[in-house]
Parts: sequence; structure tokens; C-alpha cells
Amino acid sequence: MSARVRAPELRGRGWLNTGGRDLTLADLRGKIVLADFWTFACINCLHVLDELRPLEEKYGDVLVVIGIHSPKFEHEKNADALAAAVERYGVHHPVLDDPEMDMWQQYAARAWPTLSVIDPEGYVVATMAGEGHAEGLARLIDELIATHEAKGTLHRGDGPYVPPAEPESTLRFPGKAVLLDGGNLLVSDSARHSLVELEPDGETLVRRIGSGDRGRTDGPAEVATFSEPQGLCVLPGQVAEVAGYDLVVADTVNHLLRGVRLATGEVVTIAGTGRQWRSTADNHAHDALAVDLSSPWDLAWYDDKIIIAMAGIHQLWWFDPIKRTAGMYAGTTVEALRDGPLAEAWMAQPSGLSVSTDGTRLWVADSETSAIRYVENGVMGTAVGQGLFDFGHVDGPAASALLQHPLGVCALPDGSVLIADTYNGAVRRFDPATDQVSTVADGLAEPSDLVVTRDGDVLVVESAAHRLTRLAPGALSAAGANTVDGPRHRAERKPMDVTAGELTLDIVFTPAPGQKLDETYGPSIRLVVSASPPELLVEGAGTSTELSRRLVVNSAVTDGVLQVTAQAATCDVDVEHAACHLTRQDWGVPVRVVDGGADRLPLVLRGLDA
Repeated sequence: MSARVRAPELRGRGWLNTGGRDLTLADLRGKIVLADFWTFACINCLHVLDELRPLEEKYGDVLVVIGIHSPKFEHEKNADALAAAVERYGVHHPVLDDPEMDMWQQYAARAWPTLSVIDPEGYVVATMAGEGHAEGLARLIDELIATHEAKGTLHRGDGPYVPPAEPESTLRFPGKAVLLDGGNLLVSDSARHSLVELEPDGETLVRRIGSGDRGRTDGPAEVATFSEPQGLCVLPGQVAEVAGYDLVVADTVNHLLRGVRLATGEVVTIAGTGRQWRSTADNHAHDALAVDLSSPWDLAWYDDKIIIAMAGIHQLWWFDPIKRTAGMYAGTTVEALRDGPLAEAWMAQPSGLSVSTDGTRLWVADSETSAIRYVENGVMGTAVGQGLFDFGHVDGPAASALLQHPLGVCALPDGSVLIADTYNGAVRRFDPATDQVSTVADGLAEPSDLVVTRDGDVLVVESAAHRLTRLAPGALSAAGANTVDGPRHRAERKPMDVTAGELTLDIVFTPAPGQKLDETYGPSIRLVVSASPPELLVEGAGTSTELSRRLVVNSAVTDGVLQVTAQAATCDVDVEHAACHLTRQDWGVPVRVVDGGADRLPLVLRGLDA
């Protein structure tokens, strides 16, 4: 039996959602504590926030969730930005600000998200990476309740969460905006779970579609509910007439597409089951209402169909409103940057879409690679951006320019594209004719989208300022642009020293209590390995169905990142109608090639032992 491990004390820059109180493990003694290591740019982390909500409600008198925010991007280290994110995403538990990643190191986290379970006596009893753990956590919590009630060490009662004051404003963390035929604007009011129609001034409220409560109810405007909606797309008139609705909404946290009849505001579900996609990639068309989606973030009409930025699984999907079918359009689900034929391309959290005026090119804001990508003639390319770990605010030639987690793009009639460079608080412009990137405006609060009005003005969705902001006249002229040579950043995590030559990759996976590996629909394991730079691996890149892989590391490469994606299918045992589950995690493991380095790399997909 392994020795019990005491949970490291909780220390950081400060606490949120505690009413100003600093918490210690002693304050939480007698409770089951779930430490959620997250960062607010990470879509997988946002998925886990949603997975935890039912557990927080069900076990509220015994379970305390603590969010430990360990950031990747420079902007995420900003205390005000973290406070805004906690409100934006409806985080209803205490959050510890860990800007230097001290707690991340203390708890030996290696991936976003990582969950650590601490028992009522202060010992770490489980650690697991990735998403899809709600069922296993519920079983573990039940076991801990039974054990510690019998021992007398479980204390029931309210937890330390203190809700912040509710602010008043027309918009609250708006996400995306579109121009309607009459010149009005429709905005996804994400934190208020609704859509808002504004007059052309971008300020005057016309109406609200959605009750404002989090939910997934169809019906009239005042009854319908959404959950953190984002992207909006107005259908071509002839398509809308056949489909029966005028506008498509990416209902992000519900993993749905919703249709809206603009004349009445009535809302109907048009794609998705409401379950998050956890399957294997295929090229088939599916009944749109029978297919699972994963955090659809933006939408665009391209190639005679709706293209979906499927941020949750690093792909683009398509939806046909006439045939009412949906399927995969681009990407493999591997989180990285790789150009090529659409079926082979790699993306990382695509979050913004815009179509060129001539309809030939689809621009993509690929936020986790801080890149602007494009689709044309069946191929994906990269205009600006260098990879998962390189970001900054640098203008000039596109090959050396840097962005920081852009969420929006807007194609202009002259062929250039505006970029909502979200974490730099800027609007940038990329001009393919000159291959140059410039800064159009800065000092903005997390811009997330851009829209061009009938008069040619540009409105910026300034999400963290809760408003639409009009760019100054002349901002798009050559004289109005700036050239910024700002900071360059590389997300640095302590690299693992590995040896050149053979390296064994082991994925440690233990099914949750009451579950077993499930091969009903094929192999239960899928393991995808790649490297950046690709030359880091001489052998071992590719896809397999085993939990262990022999890699050969190139002695001529001094350092790099091993990119690993693992998923495991499980099902309940000894249950008449067994539920199926899929656990998935992406790792970017920095490595340094040295003499005497490790010859084995273990990664924990799900571990129920500390």
C-alpha cells in the first residue's frame, strides 16, 4: 500500500469568490476538496467547469471545489483579467490566483486541466488529467462520504463560496456580433445567456432574445434559453426560406446550434444532442439533431453551408440547413498547428471565422496557436502564427509577426483581414498583398469580434468592457496604422530531460470505479503522437491503439515539445443499460535532450491513486 500524501498548502497571489478571505487547508478540513487546475483560455478547462456544476449542486454540503488558476498566456496572469473570466464563465466556487504556477508545481500538474481530490483529513487521494471525469468523480465522492462519515471526519454544511455583486449593464461579456438587413446589430450577450438587438449606434437596446437564464429551452423570445452563446450567422434569404429560420447561433456551452426566426424571436434547436462530442473522427454526414457537438464558437456561410469553428475539438465542422445534416470539415482533433489538406490539418481552438468578399477564402482565428489560418481550394494554410507556445505583440512581416490568443477575424473588401487580437487588447490587420501585419487600435478590453457597418465603419466587440466600440475614422488607412515591436513570449514550462535514442511513452489509465474498457465499437484506446519540431522524433509519430509507444528521439535536436493525445472508451459494469464514457486529454510536453535523461515518459490520463 502506497504512503498517503499530504496535500500541499494553498498559497497564491489572492483569492476570488471568498468575500476577501484567504483560505487554508485547515479551513477546509472535514470537506472533500476538488482542486481544479485551469487557465481561462483553455477550452478543455471550460468544459470541466461545466462538468463540475452538477457535482457542486449535488454534493454542495460536503464538496468544496477550488479553482487554481495557473496561466499559460501573459494576459492570463493579469489579476483583473482573471476576475473578469471568473464572472464571464459563471465560476461559482473559490478561485486561487497562481500566476507563477507555484501550486501547479506543488501538485505536480502537467496538463490543463488537472484535477486533484483531497479527502476530509487533508490527503490527496486522486489525480486526473483532462475532461470527462464527472461520473468517476461522483463515484469517488460517494466512497469518500461513506468512509469519512463512518470515521466521523466528514463535516456537512455550507462551503466558503461568496458570490460577487451582480453588475448592471446592457451587455455582459458580449461574444460575437452580426449586421442585420435593416442595419441593426445582433450581439451574443454571452454571460447573460441571450441575444441582444441594438440600433445602428451599437448602444440603443431594441429587444432581447432569451430569458437571460442558463438553459436550453426552445420557444418564444422571452422563454427561450441559451448557455453562453457565441457565434452568429445570418442565412442567405433563399436558404432561410426553406429552413424556416433566418439566423444560426452557436450555443457554445450547450454544444448546440440554434435557429432564430428574426421576425418573432422564436428559437429552435437545429443541430446537436446537447451532449459533448467524445468519439472518433469520421468523414460521414450525420443527422444534425443526432450528432454530438463540442463548444461551437463561431459560424460562417462558406462553400454553400454553415462552417462551424468547433473550438472544443480543434476542428471545423459543416452544417447543411436544407438537408439538416452535419459533419467534419477540417482537422483531426489533434491540438497543434499543421497546414495541408483539410482532412490532415491540425488546429488549436478555432474561435473566429470570416469569409472574403469574393467568397473564395475562409479566414480562421486559431486562438491557442495565436494564429490566423485560412481555407482555400480544400487546403488549410497559415498567414500569421508560429505554434502553441509562441505569442506576443509584434508587427511587420507575417512570418515573424506575433499575436496573442485572437478570437475574431473580419475580412475587408480590399482583401485584407482585421484581427481581434484578444489578449493583446488590440485590433490588428493582415494584408496578404504586402504580407504585413500592423496594429490598427490598442488599449481595448479583450476584443472578441469585429463587424463592418453599412457605412463602412468598424465596430469592435469589446468583450471585457461590455460594449461595442467604434474605431476612429481613418484607423484603417495606412497613416492610421502603427507598427509595434512589442514583447515576444514563449510559454515556458519546466522541460523534462530525456535521453536521445529510445524513449518509452506510457499512458497510465485506470477506469473509474464501476467502469471497464469498452471495445463495443472498436478499439477502446486511441493514442496520437507528434513533435514540434517534427525532427525531434526519428520514430514513433502517428496513431495507434496501445497505451504504450516506443519513440526514438533525435540526438541532433536539443529540445522541443512532444504532443500527445490519448483517449479511452469505458462503459459501466453490471448495469442493465450501461452508459458509455470517453476520457480524453491533450499534452504538450516540453523536453530537453540530454545525456543521462529519462528513457520513460509516463502520463496519467486518469489515475485514482495519488
